Amino acid sequence: MAVTMDDIKKLRTMTGAGMMDCKKALAEADGDIEKAMEIVRKKGQAIAAKRSDRDAAEGCILADCDGTYAATIALKCETDFVAKNADFIALTQKILDNAFKNKPADLATLNASVIDGSTIDQLVTDRSGVTGEKMELDMYCYVSGASAVAYIHPGNKLAAIVAFNQPNVDATVAKDIAMQIAAMNPVAIDETGVAADILEREKEIAKEKAREAGKPENLLDRIAEGAVKKYFKEFTLLEQEFIKDAKINVAQYLDKASKGLTVTAFKRITLNQE
Repeated sequence: MAVTMDDIKKLRTMTGAGMMDCKKALAEADGDIEKAMEIVRKKGQAIAAKRSDRDAAEGCILADCDGTYAATIALKCETDFVAKNADFIALTQKILDNAFKNKPADLATLNASVIDGSTIDQLVTDRSGVTGEKMELDMYCYVSGASAVAYIHPGNKLAAIVAFNQPNVDATVAKDIAMQIAAMNPVAIDETGVAADILEREKEIAKEKAREAGKPENLLDRIAEGAVKKYFKEFTLLEQEFIKDAKINVAQYLDKASKGLTVTAFKRITLNQE
């Protein structure tokens, strides 16, 4: 059966595969669209298996918010060329839209979600067959609160989502906090969120440095406590210097914007090496 241009276009629309790949699949399937789709899909599975040990360090991060709920995902690939491809970005957006609609509890549940008859995991594998690169849905995070905001840094490599304890937070204030998180990479909202093992590590580092500097043993605990306080100022969101005004910290900026305003949750994901 002769392969027509209309069939090629139809298969390309259905699979996202290249024109030549669609033509070859249709020829192999003797013009049967369903069989051709399966051929394209199997090619994707073969490529995914072959490249499973490759490093997918590039990709696209997108985030969105509806006012009280914010979510962000990272779809990864091997090269920046593929990451900037319009179809790859469109797939990332489609996955994010699904996450918004269904609000899955975790990444595994999101991967198992169905779009247009296929699981997200299968759609990613199919796209891998089109590009010839390893692809994986690597990160998915969400927050919810009285207010929420999402920020994507230009280039789609970094995003921050934030939830607040008050409704209708001023848009500029909300974005400022999201940008603070994106730029300064805090580990927790405040000191209560810092893991005990991290604090112990910081104390031991401070003590070791003090010993090397010849400080007496009876001062080491005090020096360690000072190091912990410094750590809180540098790495907990509310105690960090506000990036737009170093004279105040983030907690003071929020309280100035609205009495009692604070952050209840945040997530930050990135593809950048830090």
